[in-house]
Parts: sequence; C-alpha cells; structure tokens
Amino acid sequence: MRPLAALLAGLVALAPAAALAQQRPPAPASKPAEPAAPEPDGPPYEPQLLQLAEIMGSLAYLRTLCGGKEARDWRDRMAALVEAEGRTPQRRDRLTAAFNRGFKAYALTHRACTDASQEAASRLADQGGQLSRTLAGRYGG
Repeated sequence: MRPLAALLAGLVALAPAAALAQQRPPAPASKPAEPAAPEPDGPPYEPQLLQLAEIMGSLAYLRTLCGGKEARDWRDRMAALVEAEGRTPQRRDRLTAAFNRGFKAYALTHRACTDASQEAASRLADQGGQLSRTLAGRYGG
C-alpha cells in the first residue's frame, strides 16, 4: 500500500491528530537570502488534503476542549500526514497552516465545551471521515 493510502486508511476511522509546526532557522545575516526554488505543482488532491488538515485542526481543538480521550491523537495523525505528504518545505507549511486555521477558527468562538461544541466535533468527524474515504478511494491506489 502506498504511503498516502496507508495514511488515509488510518484517517478513515478518524481516531484523532494534529500538526507539528516545523521552524527553520533564519538565514545567516552574512549571506543574502536566496530566492526559494519554485515549487512543482501539488498533487491533484491537494485541496482536499488541505481541507482534511483543517478539519483535523478543528477536531484537535474541540476534542481537547471537551476532554476527549483521543484529543492528542489528532496531533499525532497530523504529524503523520505532514510526514507522508510534506515533500517540500512549502507543502509542510501549507499543511501546517491549514491545521492551525482549523484549530484557531474554533478557538475564537468556543471557550467552553457546550452542546454546540460537541455537535460541531461530531459533524467535523463525519465530514473528515467522508473526505478520507473519498481520497483513499480515488487516490489511494
């Protein structure tokens, strides 16, 4: 099974995860910064993968807020996704940014675990599961 297919198969069950932001040291002051090499086009499934990363970030926040026992798993799964799909620094940055967007979006409006928080987490888990199955079926080969 290819790495993406294996990863997506694990995500289909949607047992939690999230992103590890990779920090690069700044360029030395003595050298002029070199322009970044242009990144090749991403895979055809990149928009869906970024959407999945954003959902994972949202779930990481909501499950932690509501004390879900699998809350830490979302970060671990996101780390696995970045490892499998982050072939370039730009891709890793996009995946991490998507995860963080999802996390921050719910952090702005959900300060305590409520019925609405639990409903949002349930809806997102369903949406993420469907998206994972679609990606695995179409691109998991």
